Amino acid sequence: MQAEPKKPQVGSLVGEEYEVEVGPVAHGGHCIARTESGQVLFVRHALPGERVVARVTEGEEDARFLRADAVEVLSASKDRIEAPCPYAGPGRCGGCDWQHARPGAQRRLKGEVVAEQLRRLAGLTPEEAGWDGTVMPAEGDKLPAGQVPQWRTRVQYAVDGAGRAGLRRHRSHEVEPIDHCMIAAEGVSELGVEKREWPGMASVEAIAASGSQDRQVILTPRPGARLPIVELDRPVSVMRVGEKDGGVHRVHGRPFVRERADGRTYRVGSGGFWQVHPKAADTLVTAVMQGLLPRKGEMALDLYCGAGLFAGALADRLGESGAVLGIESGKRAVEDARHNLAGFDRVRIEQGKVESVLPRTGITEADLIVLDPPRAGAGRRTVEHLASLGARRIAYVACDPAALARDIGYFRDGGYRVRTLRVFDLFPMTSHVECVAILEPAMKGI
Repeated sequence: MQAEPKKPQVGSLVGEEYEVEVGPVAHGGHCIARTESGQVLFVRHALPGERVVARVTEGEEDARFLRADAVEVLSASKDRIEAPCPYAGPGRCGGCDWQHARPGAQRRLKGEVVAEQLRRLAGLTPEEAGWDGTVMPAEGDKLPAGQVPQWRTRVQYAVDGAGRAGLRRHRSHEVEPIDHCMIAAEGVSELGVEKREWPGMASVEAIAASGSQDRQVILTPRPGARLPIVELDRPVSVMRVGEKDGGVHRVHGRPFVRERADGRTYRVGSGGFWQVHPKAADTLVTAVMQGLLPRKGEMALDLYCGAGLFAGALADRLGESGAVLGIESGKRAVEDARHNLAGFDRVRIEQGKVESVLPRTGITEADLIVLDPPRAGAGRRTVEHLASLGARRIAYVACDPAALARDIGYFRDGGYRVRTLRVFDLFPMTSHVECVAILEPAMKGI
């Protein structure tokens, strides 16, 4: 039997440097450039129109694309500023993507990404999606040059082998020790996590509720390690992640924090989902309710409902004759949602995956639908089911414009069109945005 010829070894290009012209922004916090041979580079720490020296951080000779950092700027964009954070830059903290861009330029770049995803995955122009191209900052986030919004109410610090807290480098498990995170909310910074040592810990998550003075840390020990005594600069509840079950368990203090949105207080259990920006929950509720215009007595679905934020807002507006069904996969979040909405007789929360639970409910029609899926989106099967329910309006809340655009295409196949799209910069300095799309039947009378 003849042996197969050996494939030639492909050489790594990590560390190679190329002088390139930087092209358009791409989804993911980088820009596109090409080497002289035509190989695509995804370049971080660059801006469109610049000429830079790009050093390869990932990729091989035959790869479809390479990842790289701009390590020298030969010709700078007018939108470039010196990064306010001392930990930003090539090879440093990976938490932020656009520290080197003016705030207005950051929002413009994010808008270009959303527009490109709509065009490529949904075949829509911004005008066809009912969007004017604006990426709106959250209230209070327009600050003078050099100042950074302190918006991140939940920060997960990684801990290195010496017990120092920091943040991970981009696409790496390596820890960048820090003294202070500039985008951390004041309630997180005042705990002083970075000033203490955390022997035996893999991570320390700090949570500062924006609707109360509740503060919490969640410790993830390394295998076999004991918890340290937690003494921080403010009173704090302590939780730990179990080594065997991965669950979050109470050590002392409340096992939840209290958040406030739309005039209502919500209990959010340890590790449960809540919007990270302090203004995000109210901003998104307002956008969703303005888009849906709920009417008394209607029946609504709140899918991927978390602690019940949108279900509560809907129930308030639908009145005693209205009804809301929420579906959420997380057991702790379901417990929170049921607690938070216990005052509404016609709100029901079911636990399980939307694609499994919704068909079992026997619901064949709904007036309104809100869906706020995880980053991967809802997917074709779920969208097809939702389109069959004949809702007069659907609100799709999305943290990933690519997943949103893909699912908008599926909704179009199911007879729905985008009425309006609003885009919010609820993650300043990063590449992330939050979108609210309002969909309606494409044919009147449906």
